[in-house]
Amino acid sequence: MAVVLPNRALTLYKLDHPWVRDANGVPVPPAPNQRPKARGTWPGSALEQPDDTWSLRLDPAAWPVKPGDVVGDETGMMWTITTARSHRVPGCLAADYVQATATRNPPEVP
Repeated sequence: MAVVLPNRALTLYKLDHPWVRDANGVPVPPAPNQRPKARGTWPGSALEQPDDTWSLRLDPAAWPVKPGDVVGDETGMMWTITTARSHRVPGCLAADYVQATATRNPPEVP
């Protein structure tokens, strides 16, 4: 197993979960052009994968992270989370992290 060191500062823009419901009880997603307010900025890493997805590592303080949440860095790159899970190492808090798979937003055009 390789150790992935932080290579940038990542900011989490967390969507409200669950979404607001309309009069019929149907979840209504937020407007796509409105970014939620930032929840925090932590050291993290973003590595592009061969299949054009991105592997993100976030500080455990960012948890919970859900699909649809947005992460940005100090250069203006943005990613939309597709999957996320919290990795906890009993007795070793320094090794805890959040692993996320994300897509670049907007996607890179070759």
